[in-house]
Amino acid sequence: MQFIAPEQAPEQADVIKNTPFWPDVDLSEFRSVMRTDGTVTQPRLKQVALTAISEVNAELFDFRERQQALGYRALSSVPSEELDGKSERVQHYINAVYCWARAVLNERYQDYDATAAGVKRGEELAEATGELWRDARWAISRVKDAPHCTVELI
Repeated sequence: MQFIAPEQAPEQADVIKNTPFWPDVDLSEFRSVMRTDGTVTQPRLKQVALTAISEVNAELFDFRERQQALGYRALSSVPSEELDGKSERVQHYINAVYCWARAVLNERYQDYDATAAGVKRGEELAEATGELWRDARWAISRVKDAPHCTVELI
């Protein structure tokens, strides 16, 4: 059996231009923050990131419309606390996109290894994927100042 190392992640910056209200998404930063190596090709990463951006934007559609009606042209101009010189809302938005994209990648790139080690890794990925979906939902809630969950009595 031959060992083949994952490809190196591309060095060039690849920034996805978002709609005017939402911040652009830097795929090089995504790779670094979410520890994604060259196993995920650049075209595949871009496709997953575009889908994540689209889905997060759709989740925040009503929020965006309300903010634009109040005169805010971009998320970065919506009043928010700042951390490290950047709007908390922008940080939560980027986190939502990153977590959404990484969760999709985890679901699609689980090992096909049927050994005990492969099964254990699959179980670990499944748990991590659930946490990424949770983190994406929480980040979306934080962008719009909503609680993490809604509970109703039936």
